[in-house]
Amino acid sequence: MRVALQVTCIGEALFPETGQAVVTLLRRLGVDVDFPQGQGCCGQPMVNTGYLDEAIPVVRNFVDTFAGYDAVVTPSGSCTGSARHQHSLVAERSGDPALIRAVSEVSPRVYDLAEFLIDVLGVDDVGATFPHTVTYHPTCHSSRLLDIGERPLRLLQAVRGLQLVDLPGAEQCCGFGGTFSVKNAATSIAMGTDKAAAVIGSGAEVLVAGDRSCLMHIGGVLSRAKSSVRVMHLAEILASTGPMS
Repeated sequence: MRVALQVTCIGEALFPETGQAVVTLLRRLGVDVDFPQGQGCCGQPMVNTGYLDEAIPVVRNFVDTFAGYDAVVTPSGSCTGSARHQHSLVAERSGDPALIRAVSEVSPRVYDLAEFLIDVLGVDDVGATFPHTVTYHPTCHSSRLLDIGERPLRLLQAVRGLQLVDLPGAEQCCGFGGTFSVKNAATSIAMGTDKAAAVIGSGAEVLVAGDRSCLMHIGGVLSRAKSSVRVMHLAEILASTGPMS
């Protein structure tokens, strides 16, 4: 199986450890994962703000970069949702039959990390050890666009030493929403403050999610509240084989 990592813009720019954790995890499971150098943005920010024409070359680069792979794994429900639901809209807008065809071939092969582990590899115990109390935030795109459901929880429950605690109001948005947090900053901060309060109230040492953007937002609120709760991507916990440094 030919597998590629789509590391995401925010991951590459700000949180490279997340992409590294995905590679460590997949290699431990016997998957030889590639990192195509030509990859860039998935195009979601442009589509979300109505710039579909400007997203056409971005989507074209995405499908050209990941053509020929059996699976494209990304540590982001948000970017997975964009590839699987928005790329076809952009391709149709372009009127280019070749792009429409390429999107129809590549998009179904793009997987969120939790999907790939459970649905494609058929594993929920990845051999991880993480002796800490953890709570999980299901991000909006993973829940509403992808229906990721219980997959991340199944993966976390199989981690040795990990104590999983409920997050009150888990289904509520954290308030990031990409450009929403820029255009509606006050509302975004208020929503993030509510989410951070729920995280603190859970008693967890670590908040985990499948999207770095949400973790960045919630983590910023937690930091400003001088909370000791640490935020980590699901990939980082699943790649862990010992105590948190």
